[in-house]
Amino acid sequence: MFSVIITTNQESKTLPKAIKSALGSIYYYHQQAQDFEILVVGPDHETEKIVNEFSKKYPSVRYLKDKGRGKPAALNLAFKAATGKILILTDGDVWINQSSIKEILQSLKKSKVGAVTGQPISINSAHNLFGYWSHFLTDAAHQMRLKSKIFPCSGYLYAFRNIISSVPENSLAEDAVITQLIREKGYQIAYNPQAKVYVKYPDNLKDWLSQKIRSTGGYTQKQSGGERNFGQEILAGIKLFFIYPKNTKEFFWTILLYLARVYLWSMIFYQLKIKKKKFANIWQRVDSTK
Repeated sequence: MFSVIITTNQESKTLPKAIKSALGSIYYYHQQAQDFEILVVGPDHETEKIVNEFSKKYPSVRYLKDKGRGKPAALNLAFKAATGKILILTDGDVWINQSSIKEILQSLKKSKVGAVTGQPISINSAHNLFGYWSHFLTDAAHQMRLKSKIFPCSGYLYAFRNIISSVPENSLAEDAVITQLIREKGYQIAYNPQAKVYVKYPDNLKDWLSQKIRSTGGYTQKQSGGERNFGQEILAGIKLFFIYPKNTKEFFWTILLYLARVYLWSMIFYQLKIKKKKFANIWQRVDSTK
C-alpha cells in the first residue's frame, strides 16, 4: 500500500493534470493497482470540487481540507490520514512522468534507502532569460545529485517510508527537513533521475525572488540540516559557469543569474536574520508557475 499526497491551493488549471498524471503513473506501474490512495490536500472549494469529480470514478482519490496555514501544515494533515507504508509527495501545479511511480517504488525496495527523489524537468523555454535560468538551475541540481551522497529531496516529487509523523509548521523548505529527518533515522537518500516531474518555473523577477527566498532560505533553517549556504553554492556553480552557456547571450544570462543569486542571498539574510520575518510573511503565492 502506498499513498500519493498532492498539496495544492487554488490551482484549478493545473490540478486535474496533476491528478491524471499520478493515476496514469500508478496504472502504468500495475494495471490492476488497488493498494493505493491519492490524497489531495487544499484549503479552497475549487480544489474540493475537482477532487470530488475524480472520486466518482476513482474512489481511492480523496480530498482533505486544510486550514490554509501553508504546505507543512497541509502535509501534517495528510500524514495523519495516510495509510500507505510509502508516501509519495508531489504538487498540484506539476505533473509526473508515466514511469515515475514505478521508478520510485523500485528505488525504495533497497532496505537501506529511506527516501528517494525524482528529477525536476523545466518546461519553460530555454530561449529567454528566466527559462534559461530554470534549465541552468535544474541541470545543476541534477549534476549535484548524481555526484553527491548528501543532497536534499526535491519537493516537486519525492517519496519516503511512512516513518515521519510531522514537520515543523514554520519550515520554509519542508523537503529538506524531511530529508534530514529520514537521515537521522539511519536511512540513505537515493536519487532516481528516471522518476521525472515536469515543472513550470517563474517567468519574472518578482515571482523568481519570492519562490527562491522561500526555498533557498529554508535551507538555512536548523531543522533542514543546513544543506546549503552561499559559499557552497558559488563553489558548486563554478564549473557550470564555464561549460553550460552555448553562446554569448547565454554567457551574459549566466552572469545575470549569478548576480541575481548574490542579491537573493542578501535578501535572505536581511529578511530572516535581520528582520526575522515570520513564516507566514515569507510564504507567498507564485502565480507565474501556475
